[in-house]
Amino acid sequence: MSRTVIRGGLVITATEEIRADVLVEGEQVAAIAAPEVAEQWVPDADTVLDADGHYVIPGGVDGHTHMQMPFGGTFASDTFETGTRAAAWGGTTTIVDFAIQPVGGSLREGLDAWHAKADGQCAIDYGFHMILSDVGDDALKEMDALVAEGITSFKMFMAYPGVFYSDDGQILRAMQQAADNGALTMMHAENGIAIDVLVQQALAAGRTDPKHHGQVRHPLLEAEATHRAIQLSKVAGAPLYVVHVSAAEAVAELSRARDDGLNVFGETCPQYLFLSFDDLARPEFEGAKYVCSTPLRPVEHQADLWRALRTNDLSVVSTDHCPFCFKDQKELGLGDFSKIPNGIPGVENRVDLLHQAVVDGHISRRRWIELACTTPARMFGLHPRKGTIAPGADADIVIYDPNREQVLSAQTHHMNVDYNAYEGKPVTGAVRTVLSRGRVVVDGGEYLGQAGHGRFQRRDTCQYLI
Repeated sequence: MSRTVIRGGLVITATEEIRADVLVEGEQVAAIAAPEVAEQWVPDADTVLDADGHYVIPGGVDGHTHMQMPFGGTFASDTFETGTRAAAWGGTTTIVDFAIQPVGGSLREGLDAWHAKADGQCAIDYGFHMILSDVGDDALKEMDALVAEGITSFKMFMAYPGVFYSDDGQILRAMQQAADNGALTMMHAENGIAIDVLVQQALAAGRTDPKHHGQVRHPLLEAEATHRAIQLSKVAGAPLYVVHVSAAEAVAELSRARDDGLNVFGETCPQYLFLSFDDLARPEFEGAKYVCSTPLRPVEHQADLWRALRTNDLSVVSTDHCPFCFKDQKELGLGDFSKIPNGIPGVENRVDLLHQAVVDGHISRRRWIELACTTPARMFGLHPRKGTIAPGADADIVIYDPNREQVLSAQTHHMNVDYNAYEGKPVTGAVRTVLSRGRVVVDGGEYLGQAGHGRFQRRDTCQYLI
């Protein structure tokens, strides 16, 4: 069994910051101790990693990615191989992706298809949520079997009529099933029926540019759907996790529900914290790079999102990584914004952007770890294996340089997409070394990982945080 000692760093978890050394034996953390105690580990170590002047943090857990996802006649440009490699470069050591139930098909059929895509391809560990796109008696029965196999969260859409959309009755039935089997319901909360009316009206009036994508997906239609999802979950007695919250009005709905003691949780994404409607409104067709749903909002919404992250009314920052190249993919929507594939790349940039939020004073260092690592691990049944540095946890560890300055760019990123949404943004802080289950997969600008190292993670049910 290999032994690795990480020496001289500041170990940061969601609950503490301590000067300590970390002993890794095989794939797990074996011990954390003061440097004078840890000296005795060094003679027997196979590898000693110097972390002096660095943070030693848990590997990131990104609970919302879409590798190889079909959308709008094309596919997300990152495969499980390229996307998990990019995640590793960015300090993320576990992703939870979304398997999709085919319309008219079974949950099993969708799950098997995603297993086939990911098996033997991933550089880091991975799990699956299940997207319910056709809720009926058979699908409801299948949910129980999938929970027993470690697929413990199910996503539904109030948006995209004719594609993923579920009506209120279907949502209520699935939530009732989740209340019985312990699963977590995830919700894309936008009023898709009303949005489709506004889309058709905009196109009929000749408003075809990317910026109109944001205008038709009105903040109040996100807030209304969020409110409705909360009430349905309350009726069902089931917990609710609202994905990619972008609007201040939707945050207010979540805050009220949590003040009432409901098991309701919200997630936001870096694009809503660092980008805005101004990016969606860039001239020519440049704004197409920033088309995602929920859409980017006017910059004033950001203050409410940051405040909610500090108060825990928003509990997780995931990426909703769903990359489409500008050339040939985003360009499918030239002359019709409704045909632009929805999604923004970001799996490689999340940990760095959230550290920049520490630098900027929005959140503390421990809250950085909580949002990026620990809470998603707990929310999605991966803790204490993932999301922390503690004896017995998987040795998913990042040695992070808090002082190194870098500029985010498509020229240097490792995602399989031809642009970076944060192109030219300077950030302070960078990943130096990444361990995935004790194996060094990134070190000093060199990739040492390989496809197939990552393992499928059976997940427990959610560890509710209220």
